[in-house]
Amino acid sequence: MSVTDKLTSRIPKLGDRDREVVAVVKLHGVITPHPSPLARGTINYSAVESALTRAFDHDRLRAVALQINSPGGAPTQSGLIAERVRQLAAKRNVPVLAFAEDVAASGGYWLACAADEIFAHRTSLVGSIGVVSNGFGFPALLERFGIERRLHTAGPNKARLDPFSPEKTEDVEWLEHMHGQLHELFVGWVKERRGDRLGADGSDGSDTDLFSGDVWLGTRALELGLVDGLGTLREVLAERYPSAEISVAEPKKPLLARLGMGGPAAALVDAVEHRLAWSRFGL
Repeated sequence: MSVTDKLTSRIPKLGDRDREVVAVVKLHGVITPHPSPLARGTINYSAVESALTRAFDHDRLRAVALQINSPGGAPTQSGLIAERVRQLAAKRNVPVLAFAEDVAASGGYWLACAADEIFAHRTSLVGSIGVVSNGFGFPALLERFGIERRLHTAGPNKARLDPFSPEKTEDVEWLEHMHGQLHELFVGWVKERRGDRLGADGSDGSDTDLFSGDVWLGTRALELGLVDGLGTLREVLAERYPSAEISVAEPKKPLLARLGMGGPAAALVDAVEHRLAWSRFGL
């Protein structure tokens, strides 16, 4: 091919200007308000909002696809992003499709429920509709090394669940109550978005509790009504919108993440936390 032919082939054809657009937004990583220099990435509202705005801003927009690969994380960030998706979808009056990759669990499934339809691979891990928090306690360690803990507060509950103080029963009860409230909100969101599509099909005689925090493979998630179909993003979009142009909008990474830089101590803590989040699902 001559140089002229190569240059000519790169010029958009006039007909392409009339092609419909399906915008794809990649939501990959742990959901957290704190950006991270880790290669696996994070999801938070401030980073995702610009990508969502670009995705829904196409003139010839036919649909928006959410490509989700997340073990979950911060519930508030999940809620903010999901609500923004619904606002933009209502404004443009276009369908939203969600596609679970390795995992769409906990906050990742919260994001998926922002879509009108959810698809998963047969091996995807889907669900985990529950609430979890974890931490460590170090009071015995301080005693062993003769370290004196000095903690001063105004307000009797200001230092709840302090990791360097003995755990109190009333603090655990308070945390469990908070978890219960968050769980109710999560369940309410799933029921609002999935409606009468939820529920075991009963073919195996099981009485599955969808909101126990359990996670299922894509095939079982389909039977339970947590997803609407099995298939990959490429397969479904090619079938639904065969002539559409695919436009990918990825959230912008923080400058340090793009440069592969970050504070060593902070990066180490993030690495441990994110590793634990993914390892809950064997990833």
